[in-house]
Amino acid sequence: MNVEEKVNNRKKLLALFGLKWNPFLSDIPAGELWHTPEIDNFCFRVENLVMDGGFALISGDPGQGKSKVLQLLAHRLDGLNEIVVGIMERPQSSLSDFYRELGTLFGVNLRLANRYGGFKALRERWRDHIKSTLMRPVLLIDEAQEMQTVCLNEIRLLGSAVFDSKCLLATVLCGDMRLPERFRMQELMSMGSRIRIRLILEPYDRKSLISYMKHSLEKAGASHLMTEGLIETLADHCAGNLRIFNNLSSELLEVGAQKEVTQLDEKLYLEVFSTNRTSKKKSY
Repeated sequence: MNVEEKVNNRKKLLALFGLKWNPFLSDIPAGELWHTPEIDNFCFRVENLVMDGGFALISGDPGQGKSKVLQLLAHRLDGLNEIVVGIMERPQSSLSDFYRELGTLFGVNLRLANRYGGFKALRERWRDHIKSTLMRPVLLIDEAQEMQTVCLNEIRLLGSAVFDSKCLLATVLCGDMRLPERFRMQELMSMGSRIRIRLILEPYDRKSLISYMKHSLEKAGASHLMTEGLIETLADHCAGNLRIFNNLSSELLEVGAQKEVTQLDEKLYLEVFSTNRTSKKKSY
């Protein structure tokens, strides 16, 4: 199937169920993302962090929605006046590439042969921004567990001024549970002690999962897409994990489109996943 056919099939799927977008894929508009009171509180505290600078941390197991929280946070920060937000796209970089990316993000022309010059230029750019806006620039780093230790320490040193009495940068680190574990290591303990705001995403309970699905369907323009019973069934079989929840739902949506049903229900769930389990047993 070529790209054009895939695009046409996606359009047909959306039209069949009256969807503005597929609520089970990752490309949901940032302003329509689901969030809990805990996520709201975290974003509010980070919005205040830009006044003083420092570190915030988002952590959790894969599939719990860490990157979506970071996307929601970036959206909210973009709505605030005069805040400069840099989003690091290659956290696994070497120290040289790390400086290259920082220079690009904050509009500083760095000479890699003169790393001290780059260090000074970045700090001067941040100081100028603070003087003109009274707010710190913000650096968002997803998949931060992949960062080299030397780069994590470099962020700490770059943002620290006047004997660590002032912070020139607000940094939000996002990663799986390996990240907070790394901050217990001696090499990164100093940085870990500076994390002022933490959001740990744990498996969601049944009520939260049902709330998530109803929100997603409503924002996508198709509250009717699933029966109440199906939503509850999916919530009971996804182990509290949003990614599993979405993957199960996406599979049902595709099968439902093939069958041209008007609504996804428990009967379809049993047909799809009972068949899958039977096929797996036969393959053994």
